[in-house]
Amino acid sequence: MLQLENVNKYFFRYTQDEQWAVRNLNLKISEGQFVTVVGSNGAGKTTLLNLISGSYLPDSGKIMINGEDVTNLPAYRRAPYIGRVFQNTFQGTAPSLTIEENLSLAYLKGKRKGLRPAINDEVKKFFQEKLADVGLGLEKRLRERVGLLSGGQRQALALVMATFGHPKILLLDEHTANLDPKTGEKIMELTNKLIEENTLTALMVTHNLQSALSFGDRTLMMDEGEIVLDLVGEERKKMTIEELLERFSELRHKKFTEDRALLSS
Repeated sequence: MLQLENVNKYFFRYTQDEQWAVRNLNLKISEGQFVTVVGSNGAGKTTLLNLISGSYLPDSGKIMINGEDVTNLPAYRRAPYIGRVFQNTFQGTAPSLTIEENLSLAYLKGKRKGLRPAINDEVKKFFQEKLADVGLGLEKRLRERVGLLSGGQRQALALVMATFGHPKILLLDEHTANLDPKTGEKIMELTNKLIEENTLTALMVTHNLQSALSFGDRTLMMDEGEIVLDLVGEERKKMTIEELLERFSELRHKKFTEDRALLSS
């Protein structure tokens, strides 16, 4: 389970440019839950993921993963718990290395040096099987450099790598935003498949309101560093994009200002 208690994060604190990026945020996510996150521009969505991953440390509050206090642990100390796929299709992989080398790095993540298994034929077969499930033919291209792949292929590879070792939490930071609509749909289907098959706890930031309501089992809407709407169950199932935008306007007394979200709906 992931739990955040009264978490606050400031940027440029104690200066005239001070920004209160995340405000007294409280959140509990149960094991195996797939949560989608939407929000207006500058709502704090990516900051939230960075706080969970350890890329940012909170100014106050507590962050717990499976009952362990990780509040002050930097990203490299939290890495064994967390898988992450970024918006930038090059960020989650090493473009100059081959597919096989990238998979090997992900496979060995979190394993003690003395106990690391050799990348033998059995492990390579495991890689091929995982890639075959993706359905993009990558299992036949293990020796090819990742930099030669398309954006969609790189994101598919990054997803597979992020799920190795069954992370406690999978963080998805607008991972389809830089893809064309057709490829984005395929990556979302793969995302859903991997989360369900591995029973992962996942938190996905997306600008696509339709995806936010269609995938997962809970949707959070953020604004100005706060969670202003938490949708689950029947209320979420019946919610339309128009109703979601209307609810936001009623709660915040302003219009939703995420242009990409409106366009992709």
